[in-house]
Formats: sequence, structure tokens, C-alpha cells
Amino acid sequence: MSDTRRRVKVYTLNEDRQWDDRGTGHVSSTFVERLKGISLLVRAESDGSLLLESKISPNTAYQKQQDTLIVWSEAENYDLALSFQEKAGCDEIWEKICQVQGKDPALEITQDPIDESEEERFEEMPETSHLVELPPCELARLEEIADLVTSVLSSPIRREKLALALMSEGYMKKLLQLFQVCEDLDNREGLHHLYEIVRGVLFLNKAALFEVMFSDDCIMDVVGCLEYDPALVQPKRHREFLTKTAKFKEVIPITDSELRQKIHQTYRVQYIQDIILPTPSVFEENFLSTLTSFIFFNKVEIVSMLQEDEKFLTEVFAQLTDEATEDGKRRELVNFFKEFCAFSQTLQPQNRDAFFKTLANLGILPALEIVMGMDDLQVRAAATDIFSYLVEFSPSMVREFVMQEPQQTDDDVLLINVVIKQMICDSDPELGGAVQLMGLLRTLIDPENMLTPTNKTEKTEFLSFFYKYCMQVLTAPLLANTVDEKKSKALQEGSTKINPVCPDNFQTAQLLALILELLTFCVEHHTYHIKTYIMNKDLLRRILVLMNSKHTFLALCALRFMRRIIGQKDEYYNRYIIKGNLFEPVINTLLDNGTRYNLLNSAIIELFEFIKVEDVKSLIAHIIDNYYKALESIEYVQTFKGLKGRYEQEKDRQTLRLNRSPVKISLLYPSRYRRDARTLDEDEEMWFHEDEDDDEGEAVEKSRPEEEFPESYGKYMEAKKVKESDDKENFPTQTPTGSFKFTFSHSAGAANGANGKPAASHAASASPNGSPAKSDATPGTLVVKPHLPTAMVGLVDYPDDEDEEEEDEEQSPRKRPRLGS
Repeated sequence: MSDTRRRVKVYTLNEDRQWDDRGTGHVSSTFVERLKGISLLVRAESDGSLLLESKISPNTAYQKQQDTLIVWSEAENYDLALSFQEKAGCDEIWEKICQVQGKDPALEITQDPIDESEEERFEEMPETSHLVELPPCELARLEEIADLVTSVLSSPIRREKLALALMSEGYMKKLLQLFQVCEDLDNREGLHHLYEIVRGVLFLNKAALFEVMFSDDCIMDVVGCLEYDPALVQPKRHREFLTKTAKFKEVIPITDSELRQKIHQTYRVQYIQDIILPTPSVFEENFLSTLTSFIFFNKVEIVSMLQEDEKFLTEVFAQLTDEATEDGKRRELVNFFKEFCAFSQTLQPQNRDAFFKTLANLGILPALEIVMGMDDLQVRAAATDIFSYLVEFSPSMVREFVMQEPQQTDDDVLLINVVIKQMICDSDPELGGAVQLMGLLRTLIDPENMLTPTNKTEKTEFLSFFYKYCMQVLTAPLLANTVDEKKSKALQEGSTKINPVCPDNFQTAQLLALILELLTFCVEHHTYHIKTYIMNKDLLRRILVLMNSKHTFLALCALRFMRRIIGQKDEYYNRYIIKGNLFEPVINTLLDNGTRYNLLNSAIIELFEFIKVEDVKSLIAHIIDNYYKALESIEYVQTFKGLKGRYEQEKDRQTLRLNRSPVKISLLYPSRYRRDARTLDEDEEMWFHEDEDDDEGEAVEKSRPEEEFPESYGKYMEAKKVKESDDKENFPTQTPTGSFKFTFSHSAGAANGANGKPAASHAASASPNGSPAKSDATPGTLVVKPHLPTAMVGLVDYPDDEDEEEEDEEQSPRKRPRLGS
């Protein structure tokens, strides 16, 4: 037997009754010595590997479907299919199979699938060896036909024989002609019998019958039969819906009649499966597997035909991006692409890759950038769905596109900024669209999917791009809804719970929670990029203002952000927190919460427990020196006593070290400034140097007020504009040395001097007699200032210099804590 090669795709049916693509290759039929028989071989066209080796068994039932498909089962629950590119190739392989089995190639199925139990029954009932004898197709015999169809469903053998009988002599078409007669005569009994007959025929699960029933001249009669369910008092009106309500919209005229017919057929068959047919019982769930396959292969064919018609897709893109296109037309075009992308999800990975690459080459991303910025809510929603398909397919492709944009456009119309704007301005009270967009942004900025071998620098380049052009847009609502603590106290006017600048609006609180979730993700995955941004914008202080929000979930988001920062165990972060006394709002919230045992209480306790367990020495010293008086009364957990114990142990160790080596005291003083053992990576160190060098040139850009953000954020910026002069003190100001000076409402000795040196080194100028400066805090508020010791080196923050702590404690009275009860 000569080899015959034809291009095919190999499919297998998975557990979910979906077809999986195993690859594309060329099929041949040849004798295989090992299998001792004629076999079907498929070798991959890419590398020649063997995709399929299947012996043509004399007892295997092969089915030919839709002229280009051959389907069979090799074992229980293992179905195979060959999808041919050409009908001629399918016919030739089908003839080989029929030749081996001694069957007529005109048949659509070569064998009756007989299992052992059925085979035994078959032997006991020899009369079943003949085709099922169908009654004449007459009105008077409809009940008899219905009983016959219903009775065979439990027997695979009889189902096969009935299917063969129905396919002979055009029996199905005669039945559907009787439907028209019954409907004209309003013969309800006959119509009810036809419902049972058509439903039973669908459950026969035969592709050859589907080809007849779903043809253009039969499908509406099939739908009509299924309207007359005997269980319903009045028939449904499915045909009226399909012909009058459901309108087929051609956004661009489809000239291919075969394609148009395939689209109509697929929609109607999907309607029959999803809407008309009742949900199959557990005993019937496999009865419609061939119907599912029929729809699946139709969708694959539709996508392939559209994808190959470059003229059609080019015209669609041209109209979509044309400013002259009417809004209604553009809405239809976007909805077409949304459905097109949804259809593509039925494709196997290789085909789906080719599909999205075709869309990318035609300019889908620039088109989305235009439509996502439009006012039409439906258009934006559909465009978001399309964008989600693209991001899911290839985040790198989207990133590559957006990084090329700054050369061609303004910051406020960059694709990612358009996405952020849409997230911020989501009108849905539940922010459903914003949640979806936040997930897409998270995927785009996730370094885990930036490790493509083709572009080694993608991570560095994209993150630099994102923090330069997009981060200020993302944080604009956050900065607009928070003010510094001094301003907050002035507005509170003595109240500890009502904060006019904290968002009391639930929708705004939800939005800020989403932004905080994204920023928390950045802290964990972006290292020095987000670190520089936090310190330049004094972002943590602004976020901790949200601890006063009446929405507990938002306060927890702010706390989670700080917890993630501390979890990095980075001394840069630790010194930033210490300089700003940023534990103060957290401890105030703990005290305000009182004795309530809730999630907020537990989260704050866990924060301090982490510091204790990880033995973060600089933070432990800062907490004990400044806040222990307010915390020592909390005894329902041992966290704070444990912190005190850690503090005393470290203090004893330092004292012992000093006593053992007095000559080296001078070497210990600078220890507060020496780098942590966990040194920064070389590229991180370069980032900080580079950032300082660029500060002078980019000072305007870094310190520009939030009101210069895109106008679409105006609603968040109004309060900001009014308070511009007050807010400026929240941002770090650059000194001539390149370091930063922080000005705070509670700037005690923990804050640095003007030149970036520790305040303790300027103790004489800050307080000539070595005593703390007068507090400006209001009574009842925890604002505890670090001690300013008389010694030359400050002992507040760093455990290396704690040998003189005891003599200073008597000279440094503590501030009165704010009690939570």
C-alpha cells in the first residue's frame, strides 16, 4: 500500500469534553511491523517527530464528519480526531480505513461501537442485527416513531442502528415536512410527538444527522419542533427571536457566502444547545458531546477564515480608528473585535498565538488606545475586555508597544495612563471595571513575566518607563485625598475620629484600597524603583493618614503597605521610618482601638511581633525610646514586653563591648551611618547615585504639584489646589548637597538637619542646654519626641551608642500618650 501524505491536525478529547490540539503534521497509512498491521502515522511538520501511530483495527468504529474530519475511539475515554486541510486528503485516508475494514467508503461510520455487555445482548437478540425498521413517515405514525426514538437511547447499539436508518432515504427531511403540516393544522398532539422525536435524534449524538438537521433549509424547522415542549402550556417563540430580535450585524460586508453561512449556523446551533435544550442529566451529559464538537470546529473555521481575509480585517481597523466614524458604528466594530477575541479562546495555543500576532501586526494596540479614551461606556468596556485578552496572551508585546509611545505622544495619552485613568474614573459603585484593570496593570508590572530570553533588559527598561511616566498618575488620587499630619490635626479640631481629609466616600475608599494594593505589590517586587519613589514623595506618611479613615478596610490597606515595607528588612526604609516618626499614627490607631479585639488590633500587633521576632534593632530602639510609656500597659500580649527585653539585651551587649574595648569607642560612633550587612546590589547602588545626579536637572519634574497631573483627575485635585502651600511641606526638599530635608509637624530630634546629618550632631544649635524642644502637640495626642542627649553622639535610633542612655533618661521627660479608652 503506497504512502499518502496529507496535512492534518491531531486532536484528542480531554476530560472536560474539549478537543486539545496535539500538533500539525502529515498523515500516511502504511504497514507497521511492530503493530503487525496497516496503521495511521502522523509526523509533525516542524521537526518530523511522531505525533500519532494508530493501528487501523478491524473492530474500531471510525466516523467521517463534515467532509474533513475523521473521529474514532482507541480506548475507553480516549477519542481521537484528524482534521484535514483538504477534503481530498480526508477522502483518501477514509478509503484506506474502509479498505482495511472491508467497508463501503460511502458510509459515514465503519463499525457499530459494541461493548462486552452489549455484545452479549446482541448475541441473545439476533434480530437486532438488522437496521431498525422505521414506521412510515406519516402523521398517524408520529406517536409510534416517538416511542421508538425514546426507547433506543439507553442502548448504544440501537442508537447506532436508528441513526443509520434515519440517514437513509431522507427520513429526517420528511419528518420536518410533517412539522409544517402539523403547525398549519394546529395539531398539538402531533407537535408534542415531534418535539420528543427531534430531541431524541439530537441525543443520538451523530454528526451526520447534525449536518442534515442544521443545514439552512432544515434548522429553523428543528427549532420550531423544539418549541412545543409537552411540559409547557404555551409554546416558546424561539424562531421569532432568531429571525426578528437577533439581528446579524455586518460591521464590514462579508463577501464570502460560506463564511456568512457558517456564522449563522454556529449562532443558531449554540442557541439550541444553550437556550432550547434542557440541561442534560448526569445520565445524558455525554449524549451531546458531538454537538459540542460541532460548535467547536465551526468556531475554529470561522476564526481561520476571518484571519486569512486580510482585506476584511484591514478595513475594520481603518474604520475603527477613523475620527469620522460614527459612534454607533464604532461601538459595533469594537463589539465585533470583542466577540472575535472570545472566539479565539477556542483555538489551541499555536493557533491562538498566530491569531493575536495577526491582530498586533494590523495595529490593535494603537486602536485600543483611541477607543479606551472615549466617553462611550459600552465602547470602553468592550475595549477593556479586548485589552485583557491581549495582556493575557503576551504582556511583553503590550509593554514593548507602550515603551515606544513617549517618542510619539504626550504623557497623558499613553496607553497605560489611559488604562489608569479609566480605573480611577470608573463610575460603577462596586468598581468592577477598576478591579479588572488593576489586575491587568499588576500583570504588566510583574517582573516574573519580564524574564523573556529575547529581551534581557525588558525589566529594567519597562520599570524605569513606568516610574517616570505613569506612577504619578496612579498615585494622584491618593495624594489628593491625604494631607500631612499637621494639616489633619488642624482640621480635626480636637476630634480623634473625624478626619475631613480622609475619604468617607465608600467608592473613593475602594479606589484608594485598589491603588494601595498595587503599591504594596510594587514594594514587594520592584525594590529600588519604588523605594526611591516612596522617599522622594514621602509617600508612607501620606498613606498613613488613611489610618484615620472610618473605613476599616482602608486603614488595613495602609497598615499592610507599611508592614510590607518593614518586611523588606531594609535599613534605608528603617531610617526613613525613624526619621519621620512614622510609627506614631499606627500606635495612635492601636490606642484609639482600645480593648476591641478585631482585625485592626491583630494586624497592628502582628506588625510589632514581626519586628520583635526578626530582631530589627534600629526599629526596636526607636519604638522603645519613643513609645514604650504608651505601650507598656498593653499586657494581653507579650509583644511589647518582648520588644523591651530585646532592647535591654542589645543595650547590655553594647555596654559590654564598650567596656571590653575602650580604645575603639571612636570607631563605634559612626556605626549608625555604616551600611547594613545586607548591602544593596550594584545596580541598586547605581540607581541611587544616578538619581541624586539627576535630581538637580529634574527637580521641577519631581516636585511638580499634583494639579499638573492630567485634567481628568480634576475631581481629586480640587482640595489639593486649595491646600497647595500647606501640602508642600509634605514633600522632601532638595539641599545643595543632593540629600533631602524633611519638614514635619512633629519634627523632633529624630529628624535630620538641613545638611542631612543626624539631628543629634547639631544638638547644641537645636537646643543649647541639651533638653528637648517645646512640644506643639495638643493634649491627648501621642507625639513623643526622641531624647536629645547632652552627649556628642545621638543615642535614639541606633543600638551601637546606647551606653549613655541611662543618664539621659532622667533629663528627657516623655510626652503624654493618647489613651484608647
